[in-house]
Amino acid sequence: MILLPLGLTLWTVSLWTAGSSQILLTEPTTVLYPKLGGSETIECGCGNITCDSVFWFFSNPSRGTVEFLGRCNNAERANYGKHFEHTRFKMTKRGTTSFMLRIINVTVADTGIYSCVVKEKGITDMWKPGYLLLPGVTPPTLPPVTKRKPPVKPICTCKKSHSGVAPGGCDSYVLWPIVGIVAGLALALICSLYYFSRLPKKCHHHFAKKGQR
Repeated sequence: MILLPLGLTLWTVSLWTAGSSQILLTEPTTVLYPKLGGSETIECGCGNITCDSVFWFFSNPSRGTVEFLGRCNNAERANYGKHFEHTRFKMTKRGTTSFMLRIINVTVADTGIYSCVVKEKGITDMWKPGYLLLPGVTPPTLPPVTKRKPPVKPICTCKKSHSGVAPGGCDSYVLWPIVGIVAGLALALICSLYYFSRLPKKCHHHFAKKGQR
């Protein structure tokens, strides 16, 4: 459905730009979904050439026709095709890099492909596929992006083997509690010895007599 209007547009453009070198870009057609009664702005970039003017074309997929929409130069002087109202189709220039086409009060009749040709003072013409407008159509819903869950680290169960020794990777879970208990007992013994060493000699003699009784 879209290939036929694009072919007709290309043939029409070749007639308008005969006698000059042409650049045909193979960019994909961009699909837009404007609201009915709203407005939509389409851009035609100059690329790597110095734009002097732009030609806009409208392709109607249902009728298979291509119409000249209008022309706009650097001074923003516009000429429109006979079927297009300048009150609804505004052609302007944005700096030195692109031309703009604004469609006001969009209707279902505006459904179609809008292509453009930028000219470089009769030296080079660059044709761009343009945009497919589908007014009032609901854009397709993209599937939600699923986030990958981080990998779960395995938990060591520390099951004992037949020999009574924990399997590899679990040694630390068994060894460290034992080391903690031994260290606690050693600390308690050191504190007790230190306590008795600090007692006066009388206390030592008293404890010795008690022991003899």
